[in-house]
Amino acid sequence: MTLARPERLNALSTAALEELVAAAGAIDAAPEVRVVVVAGEGRSFCAGYDLNDAPAARLAPDAGDWEERRRLADLGRRMADAVEGVRAVTVAALHGHVVGGGVVLAAACDLRVAGADTTFSIPEVDLGIPLGWGGVARLVREIGPARTRELVMTCRPFDSAEAHAMGLVNRVVPAGDHGDAARELAATIAGKPPLPVTVTKQQVAAAAATPPAYADADGLLAALASPESQAAAAEYRRKLFGN
Repeated sequence: MTLARPERLNALSTAALEELVAAAGAIDAAPEVRVVVVAGEGRSFCAGYDLNDAPAARLAPDAGDWEERRRLADLGRRMADAVEGVRAVTVAALHGHVVGGGVVLAAACDLRVAGADTTFSIPEVDLGIPLGWGGVARLVREIGPARTRELVMTCRPFDSAEAHAMGLVNRVVPAGDHGDAARELAATIAGKPPLPVTVTKQQVAAAAATPPAYADADGLLAALASPESQAAAAEYRRKLFGN
């Protein structure tokens, strides 16, 4: 399953999020699929949510219909839940930039392989919004509460070596080898008896499950209405895009 918007560093548009939900459904409808490699085409795995995606404007507080705004705000969570919930084992092949929603997508996968050139960042707080899409719960599950607080609150970037040390990625391989390494890991798992692999995935999910205590979509919509958050978002976009 390959993110194929290389000209946008595979940033997740509304259409891309909907396509990922559909792809997860198609995987579950194909029982012969045992393992799925989730990768990004071009120079990066995923640059997060596409800030220039036209439907994103419909999230604004003055955009009208609340139900539509909340549906859009919740779409990333639905995507991550769909990817995480597929019956097949998912292996993320990470390289280049893994940003924001891209980190959430990677964390929704069962296993992660990263090239040595991979850099991670979670810039949502700098954008004036909380990390959504179930990202906080997934990071707490994978790297623990203290590291989650630090990385989300400071927005500082970190490299593949640190990601491996904290347990976010399973393996770090030389730059450019991430795809081959992910496929090799996928082939190893696919060669095992299917029933115990499926049961193991289910057991780990049950053991690690943390009931959500906060509605991410509502937090996002509240932040978008905050003047301080709007100012932070404008400054972030000015630095990033020069406008």
